[in-house]
Amino acid sequence: MRYDKLPLTLQEQADLLLSRGMKGDRDAMIERLAVVNYYRLSGYWYPFRNPDNTFRTNTSFEAVWQRYTFDRQLRLLVMDAIERIEVAVRTQLAYALAHQSGDPFAYALDPAALPGLTPDARNRFLDELTEEIDHSKETFADHFRRKYGDKHRYMPIWIASEIMTFGNILKLYIGSLPCVRKELAAGYGIHDNVLESWILALSTIRNICAHHGRLWNRQLGTKPKIPAKDSAWHDPVTVGNDRLFAILTICKYCIGRIAPQSRWPDRWQNLLSEYPYVPRGSMGIPNNWRQCPIWTMP
Repeated sequence: MRYDKLPLTLQEQADLLLSRGMKGDRDAMIERLAVVNYYRLSGYWYPFRNPDNTFRTNTSFEAVWQRYTFDRQLRLLVMDAIERIEVAVRTQLAYALAHQSGDPFAYALDPAALPGLTPDARNRFLDELTEEIDHSKETFADHFRRKYGDKHRYMPIWIASEIMTFGNILKLYIGSLPCVRKELAAGYGIHDNVLESWILALSTIRNICAHHGRLWNRQLGTKPKIPAKDSAWHDPVTVGNDRLFAILTICKYCIGRIAPQSRWPDRWQNLLSEYPYVPRGSMGIPNNWRQCPIWTMP
């Protein structure tokens, strides 16, 4: 099928929405459409649409805008939590790998240090790492290249871990010896396979947030594992793994371990209170979610 839609002016975009039954001040709509793409906002008014592309009775542009602004603030909040967790995982994994072998370069030079990676996967990991080392603009990376680059193709693990992508941190964790994986996971009180799934899920959500993707009503494609034997995740509230509530609960759980003084849980609850009309069910939040032991922990 040939795409034959022509671009609309901001005024035409507002008029189209009004003609389909959306309520709102035309000038305010034009002002907001000038800074937030019509197509981006369409993801937030989609739940208000009828099958014929008109809007349900009393659908207002303000209600759509509230969902958009909630989602924007939600992304910032989630990104803050993931940053804390990512930095902690980088630090703990680099420390465990360095002390397990006693050689800061073993992760790159000794295949036995990463037995969980196939030869092809290990080669791809090292190729990606080499590119990151060569192109990093960080001052510490430039210093290492100038001072030690004549003797060392790779950086010590505690330096390399700081320029790796979160995806390569995941590969490093997957490839690590079982004792390293278990040591890191034990710090969070979970099985190493659960931690692996969490790192992957958080990395995926981080990328969505970094590209300003819609988050609040997203169904998770990369589903984290929920600890099966820990009743805190199941009684009296069952934490599912297909909606954002799972990610929020993982963030709350991990922050409780790495930064128990953090006010992040309070900021989350304040955000909910500020936007009472945003549907909770779309995020997978059960009505009794505040009774979940993960959320009642100090």
